[in-house]
Amino acid sequence: MTNAYGTPIWYELVSPDPGASRTFYDAVLGWEIDAESPAGMDYRMIATGNGNVGGVMRLTDEMAAGGATPKWLFYIGVEDVDATAAAITAAGGAVLMPAWSIPGIGRMAVVADPQGIPFYIMRGDSDEASTAFDRTDMGKCHWNELVTSDQPSANAFYATLFGWSYPNKMVLPDGRGDYVFVHAGDGEIGATMPRQSPDQPLGWQFYFRAPDIEASAAAVRDGGGTVLLGPHEVPDGDRIIVATDPHGVVFGVVAAGAPA
Repeated sequence: MTNAYGTPIWYELVSPDPGASRTFYDAVLGWEIDAESPAGMDYRMIATGNGNVGGVMRLTDEMAAGGATPKWLFYIGVEDVDATAAAITAAGGAVLMPAWSIPGIGRMAVVADPQGIPFYIMRGDSDEASTAFDRTDMGKCHWNELVTSDQPSANAFYATLFGWSYPNKMVLPDGRGDYVFVHAGDGEIGATMPRQSPDQPLGWQFYFRAPDIEASAAAVRDGGGTVLLGPHEVPDGDRIIVATDPHGVVFGVVAAGAPA
């Protein structure tokens, strides 16, 4: 793909029940997740009305036996998957699934940072740029947020591997550390933050854009999820919620704030 090196190119929900996830997220975010998947695999595309943002993969019994759990993951675009996987290991991370290729799709591997937080690396076969991460487009991912047990180590790792930089930060209240903004490619893609409490889940959390934050919050509750935070306004004027889906997977929704 033609996206800048080290930027997000795809999002993936690992779900024990893709049909139930389809019903939930279509209502919360206005997506159109495929009702069925191609023969031989259960992988359903997530359509936004203006291109795909990602896919839903079934969590099989075999995957669960290997330690996999329901979660959102993202793919970071690289030039050479095998070389990047080796560099990740050398930098204190791990390769969870060695690189493999899918004809016409690309080459990818599942890896983890030094704190054990998983994600994909990928070299796509397409000549077109991915639009899965787009901070303004409805249904796309607006923000990538890392909650980590060791923020300095994590920031150094992603800077070394993917060329990320951290030009700005916001001091969190009550001495809870810094919210450090991540610059990759042509601009900000998200932020990193230290874990705020022992029960806060570690990992990457993704905020997807929706038209109406109150409607999304209501759809979360009606669909069997839980709103953990919000709706509340963030510094750029948008409003957000942090929620869990019916399978306990944490995600975020962002929408425009009320007109002044």
